[in-house]
Amino acid sequence: MTKILAFHVRDDEQEFIDQWSKEHQIQVDSIPLPIELHDNNIEKVKGYDGLIYKQRSVLSNNESFYQKLHEYGIQQIATRSVGIDTINLEFAKKNHIRVTNVPSYSPEAVAEMALTQAMQLVRHIPQLSARLRDNNYFIEGLRSRELTELTVGIIGVGRIGGTLARIFHLLGATVIGNDIRPPREDMRGVLTYVSKEELYKRADIISIHVWGGADNAHLIGKDQFAQFKPSAFFINDSRGFVVDTDALVTALKEKQLAAAAIDVVEKETSIFNHSFDGDETPVPAYNELKKMPNVLLTPHSAFFTDHAVKNMVMQALDDTLTIIQGGVSPHEIQ
Repeated sequence: MTKILAFHVRDDEQEFIDQWSKEHQIQVDSIPLPIELHDNNIEKVKGYDGLIYKQRSVLSNNESFYQKLHEYGIQQIATRSVGIDTINLEFAKKNHIRVTNVPSYSPEAVAEMALTQAMQLVRHIPQLSARLRDNNYFIEGLRSRELTELTVGIIGVGRIGGTLARIFHLLGATVIGNDIRPPREDMRGVLTYVSKEELYKRADIISIHVWGGADNAHLIGKDQFAQFKPSAFFINDSRGFVVDTDALVTALKEKQLAAAAIDVVEKETSIFNHSFDGDETPVPAYNELKKMPNVLLTPHSAFFTDHAVKNMVMQALDDTLTIIQGGVSPHEIQ
């Protein structure tokens, strides 16, 4: 009997795992959150034909981890996410393990979150909320501008960035974008492609939606923040390491930008999906961001909608079964 093991499963994912298992008559066993797959518990994979997981920490830095998976008969690893930075692709390929991801679980989910964040920043909701908590009901100094007055800059005009561009365009904002790929024909009339430098200097709202590859590490840092308008609002819903967190803290303190909304952050695996006594986390820079009234923080939740979670689970399981049965998935990472 074919058996699949799912690691790091949240309660909200389990209903979709159960649904898929019943529909396909395949046994899928779950290891619940917060247990992650690493060298110290790889033996749990023994006896299974397929493996799916979703976690933000690296599976292993040791090739022996992938050798053991191969020895156990595992042919594939399916991530229930876009990001594959937790997998050593070289070790996986060397040990005949095929890797799949979920490249498009719901662009609308992340785009809608970015819109929500942008509107809160533009309308100064974090600062107003801070005043209310202090029993202060004055609004002076927090007058907003309207979207039709603003230029939105989108770095990374892919599925998510393109969806966000359409939303802002329909709401009457001027939209500009930058991407390493050629301009998309379907973005004609929606946004204007510009250089990164022009985008930094012109945009009132800058939202970043780039691939989580190593070449994007610290894509936004000290030099980039220095080019922002002091009145600009910055949003990061892509990957934590894309933004130099220390540089962001400094830029906010030196008023090189007006406010920021951060859903992902460097070293987030030591913060998200944990709780702490007191007011601090293990990441000093994040603690600094928490203290700032012009910063809106969320715990890597931009993806977290019913459609997105269902699609992530179902596609990961579909891909796993396809490979187990000798087929080829269109979502394999080459």
